[in-house]
Amino acid sequence: MTRDWIRRRVRVVSVGAGCAGMVLAAAVVVLTPSAGAAAETVVQAEAYSAQSGGVVEPTVDTGGGSDVGYLSRGDWLRYDGVDLGASGAMAVSVRVASAVGGQGTVQLRTGSVTGPVLAQFAITATGGWQAWVTQTVNVTSHPAGVQSVYAVMANAASGADFVNLNWLSFGSGGGTATGWERVDPVKWNAQLAAFRAMAMAPAPANAVRVPEFNATCTYSHSFRDDPIIFPRLPGASHMHTFFGNRSTNANSTVDTLRANTATTCTPAPADLSAYWVPTLYERGVAVEPKGVVVYYGSRLADPSQTVPFPLGFEMIAGSAGRQVPTPAGAVNQFYCVGGTTGGEIGRSADGNWPICSPGGTLMFQLVFPDCWDGVHLDSPDHKSHVAYTANGTCTSAFPVAIPSVSFVIAYPAVGSADGFTLASGMASSMHGDFVNAWDNDAQGHRVKNCIVQSAKCNSAGQF
Repeated sequence: MTRDWIRRRVRVVSVGAGCAGMVLAAAVVVLTPSAGAAAETVVQAEAYSAQSGGVVEPTVDTGGGSDVGYLSRGDWLRYDGVDLGASGAMAVSVRVASAVGGQGTVQLRTGSVTGPVLAQFAITATGGWQAWVTQTVNVTSHPAGVQSVYAVMANAASGADFVNLNWLSFGSGGGTATGWERVDPVKWNAQLAAFRAMAMAPAPANAVRVPEFNATCTYSHSFRDDPIIFPRLPGASHMHTFFGNRSTNANSTVDTLRANTATTCTPAPADLSAYWVPTLYERGVAVEPKGVVVYYGSRLADPSQTVPFPLGFEMIAGSAGRQVPTPAGAVNQFYCVGGTTGGEIGRSADGNWPICSPGGTLMFQLVFPDCWDGVHLDSPDHKSHVAYTANGTCTSAFPVAIPSVSFVIAYPAVGSADGFTLASGMASSMHGDFVNAWDNDAQGHRVKNCIVQSAKCNSAGQF
């Protein structure tokens, strides 16, 4: 079957359709910013109130979930209850993918399919139907308040699919691309000043000279939630395994995390951060970690340049959309430790999973970026505000050295590994999310004592 044949075959007007495993009400779900953030409304494409011609399908874009595809000339999606805020300048964005490009445009109109054009985006080939890019335009004026927004497809070629749509976003302060959440400079400068003024506790002579402290954690709970990728959309994600703050769910913000002091990590209540990864399954049964250590260290040639994370900092490592084989020797793969004969004793039938010795432990280490642009708490793809250390230094584009976070996850090695899968798909799709909710003083002292002076510390921050 050709793509166009499938699209025409299922071309219907649909109300209230949603992601696999979830039904959205016939009203758009909009995502509003946390307290103190710039005004912004983000709308997932599949959260339409009504539509004509689109097909909801799984996406390999950051965070997984669904997009609306098979869109051609004359197709439209209606989103009710979109708050455009006060009239004035506004940045409007769409997340799109296209294998063909051509002369197509996505028009955002208010009120009706033929209503005033709010913004228009020319669609060019992005490299494939799942090769996603964010387009942003700045508008100087727009209707104020809550509106019905229509995404209308216009194309010179009738009947030909030309674009997939993942999300729309409407943000204030023209010139600022949506999804770029800026750090509050007053709070950040105050945190930095307090950190630099902290007295360093001298490490003992026998200290292990490794720049590192950690939080030791256990499993907390599992939800189909992702407060970074799908904030305020409970059930919109694949299943995640959460550790750390017990309150973490789709509605979590840094304020709710700091207000809920129950955590499965030590030290508590110093570290109230949220951590999560896709759930591991064996033949459909969830296999939860028996332990997780979150290491905060440094891979810099000069660890003394490291500063703490600002409160509310967010980032993602890995990709739910990465679906490639992981044979023995592959980078960033699951591995085995311990057991009666030690380590890995074979591979699953597809070669992607290690078989651990009886009594052994299945492990994964996920390493996060450790250089920051110094400006943004988050970015549209939750990665573009950070980068990995290049040859032991941070580049001019990402000049601020932050702790190198890594999750070291231990699973009970059950069965033969032939039934293993992640909620996000293949072993290569392993990824993790981090929202910083450390107490500023507690984190600052650990960075100063343990990382800056290269002295290995335990979960209590002691040498």
